[in-house]
Amino acid sequence: MTTATLIDSWTMTRRGLAHWARQPVQVVVQLVFPVMMLLMFAYFLGGGMTVPDGGDYKDFLVPGTLALTMVFGLEGTMLAITQDLNKGVIDRFRSMPMARSAVLAGRSVLDMLQSALGLLVLLGVGLAMGWRWHGGFGDGLLAVGLLLWLRFAMLWLGIFLGMAAGRPEMVQAVQILVWPLGFLSNVFASPETMPGWLGALAVWNPMSATATAIRDLFGGPGGGGEGWAADHAQLLAVCWPLALITVFAPLAVRRYGRLSR
Repeated sequence: MTTATLIDSWTMTRRGLAHWARQPVQVVVQLVFPVMMLLMFAYFLGGGMTVPDGGDYKDFLVPGTLALTMVFGLEGTMLAITQDLNKGVIDRFRSMPMARSAVLAGRSVLDMLQSALGLLVLLGVGLAMGWRWHGGFGDGLLAVGLLLWLRFAMLWLGIFLGMAAGRPEMVQAVQILVWPLGFLSNVFASPETMPGWLGALAVWNPMSATATAIRDLFGGPGGGGEGWAADHAQLLAVCWPLALITVFAPLAVRRYGRLSR
């Protein structure tokens, strides 16, 4: 990547940061919603939840919510892309003397910054609730790295789906699909408590792999189910996002290159 491309990409990132400054309420809402969900499950429903090994439900819930937030970031990426498409912003950028990859690169950096900020907020709330990680500092950093790796995969999926949808209204259709996918996992409950066929699907959910992997790294209760997928959660937490990036990053770049042709 040349210096000019880096400068153009940073310019696109600054554009997004400027939008944050002009619309702070939108940023705050995106940060607060996962916190509200964490608090709701911890205090409203947590009393009726059990962890397979008898551990503290907060130690089970907080890592799961962190993984869920990375997947739900897909909707924000899609919405931003579709809004820029409908306002003609991307077409204007493509007509300017700037690196063609700068728009996608800037979007990627901005979304990853927002995700990192969201992780910090959720980790802070979790600590305030009494959640603690019992592993080492290195394990904690690796867990955060796996979470951001999953978000990076969701980022490219969101860019591709946003350009394929073309309209902000279509994001609602994706939201209908994302929510069942989010709950069909081990984020809030162990697959061992689900019917057999449903538990098998939950174990192989990419989000379940990340949630189980970071629970292990944080030293909390597993609850990832049984079988090969549960026993190799850290491997799958690397391979699932890699597979998604391998498929959707080229598709997104190709779709972007064909805009306005």
